[in-house]
Amino acid sequence: MSTVLNMQQVDVVRGGEKILNNISWTVNEGERWVVLGPNGAGKSTLLSIAAARLHPTSGEVELLDETLGAVDVFELRPRIGISSAASAKQIPASEKVSDVVVTSAYGVAGRWKEEYESFDEERATELLAEWGVEDLADRAFGSLSDGERKRALIARALMTDPELLLLDEPGAGMDIAGREDLVERLDALAADPYAPATVLITHHLEEVPAGFTHALLLRDGQVVAAGPLASTITEANLAATYGMDLALTVTAAGRYNAFKR
Repeated sequence: MSTVLNMQQVDVVRGGEKILNNISWTVNEGERWVVLGPNGAGKSTLLSIAAARLHPTSGEVELLDETLGAVDVFELRPRIGISSAASAKQIPASEKVSDVVVTSAYGVAGRWKEEYESFDEERATELLAEWGVEDLADRAFGSLSDGERKRALIARALMTDPELLLLDEPGAGMDIAGREDLVERLDALAADPYAPATVLITHHLEEVPAGFTHALLLRDGQVVAAGPLASTITEANLAATYGMDLALTVTAAGRYNAFKR
């Protein structure tokens, strides 16, 4: 099993404050990770490093067999699919949803005069269908609901068949029906042996798809626990992560929930 992402003793310091502190974490091919932690835990900063958008202050990062800091990140980034609030802001509000997806083939946001191969158009159409937004293909991106935008962005992130997929709070702002639809689609993606290694950031245990394999828990920029899902998401680890005594439940389908005792 090849390593997709390897961080060793990574620190990120901003304004004299350590945002990440001595992070060591490895993601291997075929693994599906969920990253959990309270606000300010460093989750989005961690994802920015994994996306080759941020260099650590200290420590080593190997990403897709390249060393961050010794590689042209503009060659590395097309191999990484990302869906986040920041990526959504790069999309023109007037952009057609079908173009939101297909333009990822050229690594641009906003279609101009460039021409795309027929297989690119077909791939985009297929992804729109997989993520339940095919009926919105001709709509303007800015007219979509939060949930619709999130699904369109995931389709865009998968357009180039990335080796690493990064999802930053894809369920944020969704109602229960939208969230459950998203989790079901993420579960199907996780079960696909050809899907890329995936890292999902969320605040909510109920958004963890049953097919995910590993978990990383963060608090105050440090690792609380990391490893296989079942042995990492425990009441003791959740209490240490969130500073609260939580009761944990797991459904027969492998879905998690937690509530204060």
